[in-house]
Amino acid sequence: MPHVAVDPSTGRELYRVASTPLEEARLAAARAHAAHRAWWEAGFSVRGRHLRALAEGLRSSRDALARRMAGEMGKPIVEGLGEVEKCAWVCDYYAEHAEAFLAPEHADTAALRSGWVHRPLGVVLGIMPWNFPLWQVLRFAAPTLMAGNGVLIKHAPSVPGCAEDIQRLIDDAGLPTGLVATLFLEVDEVDDLIADRHVAAVTLTGSVRAGRAVASAAGRALKKTVLELGGSDASVVLADADVPSAAAECVRARMLNGGQSCIAAKRMVVVDALHDAFVDAVVADMRSRRSGDPHLPDTTLGPLARVDLRDALHDQVERSAAAGAVVRLGGEIPAGPGAWYPPTVLTEVGPGMPAYDEELFGPVAAVIRARDDDDAIRIANDTAFGLGASVYTSDLERGEAIARDRLHAGACFVNGMVRSDPRLPFGGVGISGYGRELSALGIREFVNVKTVWVEAAE
Repeated sequence: MPHVAVDPSTGRELYRVASTPLEEARLAAARAHAAHRAWWEAGFSVRGRHLRALAEGLRSSRDALARRMAGEMGKPIVEGLGEVEKCAWVCDYYAEHAEAFLAPEHADTAALRSGWVHRPLGVVLGIMPWNFPLWQVLRFAAPTLMAGNGVLIKHAPSVPGCAEDIQRLIDDAGLPTGLVATLFLEVDEVDDLIADRHVAAVTLTGSVRAGRAVASAAGRALKKTVLELGGSDASVVLADADVPSAAAECVRARMLNGGQSCIAAKRMVVVDALHDAFVDAVVADMRSRRSGDPHLPDTTLGPLARVDLRDALHDQVERSAAAGAVVRLGGEIPAGPGAWYPPTVLTEVGPGMPAYDEELFGPVAAVIRARDDDDAIRIANDTAFGLGASVYTSDLERGEAIARDRLHAGACFVNGMVRSDPRLPFGGVGISGYGRELSALGIREFVNVKTVWVEAAE
């Protein structure tokens, strides 16, 4: 089946891209494997030069790339421009730091010399989502390439233009022919590609369901995986928090990318003493969001990426309301074409409701009332997910201690929204996945940590 781009603001089909046959994908894996050795032997400075050229190409194409994202998945232009710049940043970051991150390590043993080195695994298959169609790819590809590996990109079917744009920019940056290949592979053929002898490892950003499927296939083939899956991040608002600033930051964290982010603030857990004032502030802020054409610079909320995703979100809202949640704002599908959904606020949310137990991927804020600070922390941890969490308090030392020791997640922020940064490791625990991207840890995920021991000849 072809990969189809549909404008989610109108429902109009934009274009189609033919699927990649499995045998062609296997040939691409073999070509990437053949190319990666020379790429590694070229050295860090050469690889870094190409990554910097890629960063330059991203920046020079920023307007067109932002328009592409607006058209294919509804991202507002202003957010798309920021995503492009972040992609350029991660390329520059690893071009500068990869050699230090992968420097040989010495160990003091009985040997004349001993330690370990980092060598590329070979070809890494990246299975990518639609919500950050440029950033998710470059987040894994930049460090993976700087480590000397080849890369296969299996992008989401709904953003084929973004996938082609990335491949064009990589080619324009002068990377070796065949080292990076974009594959429009069908989902039911991914397992066969994972098993291919030229694929050394797999990384996936996506749903829990997709993560389980990829982990199972990779496990059968004994391939290394890194999984960044869903989240139901909690924002804990303690009794000494500043309500206006906490509410504003929580809404910003909930509404980024139309709420279609794994690390969005999906559950706002607020102590009872602040609850009503916090809800009023959140409702006012959410109501002020400007929904409209994502191509316009003053739009702050575009459509969701697809109608089926919108309908699934609405079903979660309706089931939560049927179970006792109160819809304080929104909660109704607007008339007309497209994947539109209004800013929505649910209160009186509790266990057993989708808004409490599941990931809500869209502009829906679930506010949960807690008795006190300890109860709020308990509720924040009452989830199978573990991607990110945040805590709002005027006591920075206490907030840091709670983030460090009491919240169970891969990233915990104090008085700010959870976000990724090339300088910090990123990933989750529980059903939010395993492994880490970004920072020194991210580039070391797809290398062979090889022990080297040297003794003097007798």
